Amino acid sequence: MTAVLEIAGLQKTYRSRKGIRRALDGFDMVVEAGQVHGFLGPNGSGKTTTLRTLLGLIKPNGGRMAVLGRAVPEHLPEVAGLVGAIVESPQFFGNFTAKDTLSLLADAGGVDQRRVYAVLELVGLRDRATDRVKTYSLGMKQRLAVASALLKEPMLLILDEPANGLDPGGIREMRTLMRNLSESGMTVVLSSHILGEVQLICDSVTIIAAGRRVAAGSVADVLAQHRSTSTRVRVEPGIDLPAVAEVLRAAGAPQVTLEGDHLIVAGVDRPAWITWVLSQREVWVSELSPITVDLESVFLELTGTAPVDGEHRQVDQTALATAPGRGGWGQ
Repeated sequence: MTAVLEIAGLQKTYRSRKGIRRALDGFDMVVEAGQVHGFLGPNGSGKTTTLRTLLGLIKPNGGRMAVLGRAVPEHLPEVAGLVGAIVESPQFFGNFTAKDTLSLLADAGGVDQRRVYAVLELVGLRDRATDRVKTYSLGMKQRLAVASALLKEPMLLILDEPANGLDPGGIREMRTLMRNLSESGMTVVLSSHILGEVQLICDSVTIIAAGRRVAAGSVADVLAQHRSTSTRVRVEPGIDLPAVAEVLRAAGAPQVTLEGDHLIVAGVDRPAWITWVLSQREVWVSELSPITVDLESVFLELTGTAPVDGEHRQVDQTALATAPGRGGWGQ
């Protein structure tokens, strides 16, 4: 595969009365062509600083970056037209319609006006194209932002919280759109706090914490590196669970935790061993199920912070560029 985005040893420091703060501390990231790549990190981890630095909005203190094989920011003018981005909270004029907004952006970018209705159709706003943006819901403004990022058909699309304000149906349609864009050959970098969606849609991920990369690779590989050996155990009703826990500990189970109406047994490679031990005491197991690792639990382990699912900042958004593909958007 060819790397569309490469970041190595990226440094960014800020000076204040309290001293020097390292927003980025030797951060590395590689995104391969045609992937949907999740860029994850808690608030304040350096995620937005990375994206703003990549797009030439912030000057780094060290390291190197390349987009589509060209070093940036030195050669950013050469690749800017091939990059679409929504970062932080760009604003729309509330009295403009969606059509007016996109038409102005198309004129500014030298884009055929026929793309305006094409991208409005793509994000499910064609029927509201002549309504003023100030009448739009947060989710509709978010869709308009994505439409503006799809005007110039970029090779690289960078989306910061694209599901912000969307209902479950809209999130599902956004997922379909991202996959369709990827299948058409576009590379998508997706920053999101909705980790369940990231796990469903992304081919690979990079996790950042305190300005440093703490995990990177395919979603499957990252999950495999943090495979759980915990098992949920339920027994027949009426059995004394603390006594069952003591039986397992005495037999050599490394860790047994009582949680409500069941036990969590950790560190046992062969769950069938649990059934065998308990059967010796004529205690019959009604449930024996492995606890699977998901992206959220890995995120928590690596960053030591809770993901803020459902935390959405206000984002009346505009963007830079665009991409082909098919998909819709739920209301």
